[in-house]
Amino acid sequence: MRTKKDTLEIKSRLLEHFGKPETELKFSNLYELLVAVMLSAQCTDKRVNLITPAFFKEYPSVVELSNANLSSVKELIKSCNFYNNKAKNLILMAKSVMENFNAEIPLDTNLLVSLAGVGRKTANVVMIEYAGANLMAVDTHVFRVGTRLGLTKAKTPELAEIDLTKAFKTELNYLHQAMVLFGRYTCKAVKPECDKCFLYDLCKSKDKIKFE
Repeated sequence: MRTKKDTLEIKSRLLEHFGKPETELKFSNLYELLVAVMLSAQCTDKRVNLITPAFFKEYPSVVELSNANLSSVKELIKSCNFYNNKAKNLILMAKSVMENFNAEIPLDTNLLVSLAGVGRKTANVVMIEYAGANLMAVDTHVFRVGTRLGLTKAKTPELAEIDLTKAFKTELNYLHQAMVLFGRYTCKAVKPECDKCFLYDLCKSKDKIKFE
């Protein structure tokens, strides 16, 4: 694990470089954000943004989605990875909101995870992007970046979330999105762009490209 000094330097550079970043998913309310985040699992934000306009036109709220035909939902999101399961979970999520929360999506992590298809990462992202909550959501990008920078040695996203929360403590909402963008565009899974990395001198990863 990193020293406190190194951790603070990493935190400082991430915030300096990205400022106060927001998700690249397009949404206009809590319902749209939740649907978009659910669709984004194992799927790019760009793809989700291509899908959601038609989806929200057909199903503008949980009311319509709770009564949706499964085949129709599948047709609208078929270009998204794992669309069969996502279609089922979207309808079940909407039904649960209608039945258990009086048609109001709960803005609470512990209640959000009670909805079909909503895991802790999804719930945390919703809380971060909609409420600015001081939470860390660990997706594949955050997990990779955190591991490469030596901020966590955890084997699961859940444990990595604990490590990163303990390491950074504050401004987790901005740091989450900063790590997502950093992992998406610079610290890539394959062929990381180390020559453009503003954390190069602090990186000790085996994936680090050495320069003469």
